[in-house]
Amino acid sequence: MQLSALRLRLLVVSLLTVSFIGALDNTVVSTSLATIAGDLGALQNMGWVIVGYTLASTVTLPVIGKLADLLGPRSVFLVSLVVFIAASLACGFSSSMLWLVAARVVQGMSSAGLQLMSQTIIARVATPRQRPKLLSIVGAAFPIAILIGPVLGGLITDYWGWPWVFWINLPVGAVAFALAIFAVPHIEPGVRAPFDFAGTISLTVALVAVVLAVTWVGDPSQGLQTVLAFGCCAVATAVFFVIELRVAEPIVPLRFFADRTVAAGTVLSAIVGISVFSLTSYLPTYFQMAYQLSATLSGLVPIATVFGMLVSNVATGILASRTGEYRLFPIIGTSLGTAGLLAMAALPVGLPIWVPMVAMAIVGVGTGSFMSLIVAVVQSAVPSSETGSITAAVNLARQVGATVATALIGGVIGFGVAALLPGGLDAQTLTPQLVRAASPAVQLQVAEVYSTVFVPIFAATALVFAVGIVASVLLPPGRLSDERVADVETLSV
Repeated sequence: MQLSALRLRLLVVSLLTVSFIGALDNTVVSTSLATIAGDLGALQNMGWVIVGYTLASTVTLPVIGKLADLLGPRSVFLVSLVVFIAASLACGFSSSMLWLVAARVVQGMSSAGLQLMSQTIIARVATPRQRPKLLSIVGAAFPIAILIGPVLGGLITDYWGWPWVFWINLPVGAVAFALAIFAVPHIEPGVRAPFDFAGTISLTVALVAVVLAVTWVGDPSQGLQTVLAFGCCAVATAVFFVIELRVAEPIVPLRFFADRTVAAGTVLSAIVGISVFSLTSYLPTYFQMAYQLSATLSGLVPIATVFGMLVSNVATGILASRTGEYRLFPIIGTSLGTAGLLAMAALPVGLPIWVPMVAMAIVGVGTGSFMSLIVAVVQSAVPSSETGSITAAVNLARQVGATVATALIGGVIGFGVAALLPGGLDAQTLTPQLVRAASPAVQLQVAEVYSTVFVPIFAATALVFAVGIVASVLLPPGRLSDERVADVETLSV
């Protein structure tokens, strides 16, 4: 489908805008969470504001991907945008935590549609060679949201009130919708077929179970529920695979994973979530406890990571579109990620803050070099009629990887610190402020504990990136085609 240069630019602006508000919605809320919970009188349930959103966006991805293939991505995109705006309005008017969580669930479902359809629409209107550049521009929304979201959320909460954290989506969303009506073309849906309800139900049960299990795994009081959730996930996953191998139009096209490009690309996408997306959540805690830094200074390391990711994401997208080459970028990127994380594992505590900033910036550069590119490569390996489903599968691998790894890292930190802290210090009540006010000897002990706990975490994530090197090498060599070819293999070898 050939678009004029003006219409293509307007399309990218519209997709970038909705991707940004979708990505921003989670990071901006995190800063306001304590205020929201206090106003609604439900501090003990405030975690569900985030968990409900994440859970809904995760389990909805494959459903939306298949609907895009069956109904056309334009319709799914516009409906998702309208629902997202309505849910944002409802969130701001919440008078109870139950109302807010329910609205956040709807918001999470529609946000998944915005993110996924942005990538799917680009795949359907651009050639394989154009996609890396366009996807990198749209994909820049996520790191930008991480960089400015917490600050913006704090400013809005302090000066306008927390409802505006959600209501700010209304005018921005309205502008994006007006642009989308004009810029997003009608795209013919794929083959009409019965929707895979059985596969959808079994996959949803499996995803809900695994997200709840990893959420509960660090809570000793939830031991039985955690075991039952993991068991439910295992059974539902087995049922899902049986169904998908038999149904005519599966919600997740498993047959494509026999293709080396799809299989390796999905592994690389999961690595982004398992390593960087999960680890950056805990970096401020590490530097506050091990380096005795303030909360502000401790945020410099994840900022350096995300900034490196942002720059390399755009740069490699432009280079890949210009040259058609794609295989070299993930090889270099995973190598850089491995080196940066091994350096973090080897660095002694107490070095100037710029040293770990440089190490983690290298990790960010490595991650960004294939974060969006790999989506374009995988899309180019399947027929256009299956673009929505395969894009959903790649994103699902990343999101589930991030969710599971975040919970596992949190559990390792919690159990490790509690086991190694010297007597007289309680892991449940230990704060950075208490550590900085303690004697130099206690500060040194706490720093050693956190260093001991984090070294294997850095080493393990380096190992994950090393697996990515293998997956990158296994990508078939070739060039991204500059031809618009429907329903055929578009990676020319």
